[in-house]
Amino acid sequence: MVILLHGYGSSGEDLIGLVPYWRSALPDTVFLSPNAPQPCPGAPGGFQWWPLTSLSPQARATGVREAAPALNSYIDHQLAQHGLAEDELALVGFSQGTMAALHIGPRRERQLAGIVGYSGMLADPGSPASDLLTRPPVLLVHGDVDPTIPLSALHQTKASLESAGFDVTAHISPGLGHSIDQTGLQLCERFLRQVL
Repeated sequence: MVILLHGYGSSGEDLIGLVPYWRSALPDTVFLSPNAPQPCPGAPGGFQWWPLTSLSPQARATGVREAAPALNSYIDHQLAQHGLAEDELALVGFSQGTMAALHIGPRRERQLAGIVGYSGMLADPGSPASDLLTRPPVLLVHGDVDPTIPLSALHQTKASLESAGFDVTAHISPGLGHSIDQTGLQLCERFLRQVL
């Protein structure tokens, strides 16, 4: 199972459009792309995992902690529905969805197969390592001209995760903004095949 977590102001419809790129490589995989639980102000038809009134570490940390129970409940329900275990689940996030995936994944009691984070960052970089219950492999992909979440976030996230004992692969896409390119899709496919 792969659960796709969209970015702020977007919807599940956005990332589910990526599935055809991976379908042939992962034929026996169920792909799910839920809408975040909260409507996003100023983005008709868009949703948010938590309000982004501020990108400060404190605001991000508070937001992701408040979003975690609903997302964990969704994951639990889907695993039970499909008769799967955590080691058969990968999370793929974009932007705010990456923040959610990197926060929730390692705090689940049983280790996930892996986490892919596009154009994101750690929502709660100051949380103690003792909060982390597992350390699934992580792939981070980021454009070097991202105007929304700067490339420095990739380096900070990678360093924080590696210092906490994670196996992290990172890729920088030259000339890419706040988006996903063909190389990023291919790297995700390869990563998902390995971990699943």
